Amino acid sequence: MTGQVRTVDGRVAGRRGQATRQKLLDCLSEMLSSSPYRDVKVIDVARKAGTSPATFYQYFPDVEGAVLEIAEEMAKDGASLTNLVSGRSWVGKAGWQSSEELVDGFLDFWRRNDAILRVVDLGAAEGDKRFNKIRMKILNSVTHSLTEAVQELQAKGRVDKDVNPAAMAGSLVVMLAGVASHQKGFTTWGVKQAELRPNLALLVHLGITGKKPVK
Repeated sequence: MTGQVRTVDGRVAGRRGQATRQKLLDCLSEMLSSSPYRDVKVIDVARKAGTSPATFYQYFPDVEGAVLEIAEEMAKDGASLTNLVSGRSWVGKAGWQSSEELVDGFLDFWRRNDAILRVVDLGAAEGDKRFNKIRMKILNSVTHSLTEAVQELQAKGRVDKDVNPAAMAGSLVVMLAGVASHQKGFTTWGVKQAELRPNLALLVHLGITGKKPVK
């Protein structure tokens, strides 16, 4: 990315500058994993990175600006979620496997990015269009592919024509996101992670195919 990263005032950052900028982002990511977003201050991020607040402000306008950078990178990675659905078969045993792999991949992605996703959800809930755009980018990567899957099954007469593909796909993805962000909470209901995944996969399979899975 040499020559592409710029400081707040528009100057091109050199190799050392890029390394410093990335270190600040890495330290911020680490802090978000252990501290509430609102409690993270520029001086704390700079201190953890072994630099000064003035250096932080060379690359980011504020903590929120740096968080958005991290979120944008995460959203790019989230685009790969479409591979969990695109081109998969939803017929017979393959359909059950597709459901399981979608659930596994979705929950794993959420767990890996739990800290930044919590901030994205918070910003989106508060009406910040920038965070909402990032959230939708992640969800859309799966929603569009699931919509196409339902449409293909309808075309083959395997799914009732009354089903709205986009509504079904969107509902399933929002359900997956809700469950994924609440994974730790299920333990308070006596639900183990190993029990959560197959039951969630069952709901996905029923939603997409309208049938009980063949295992």
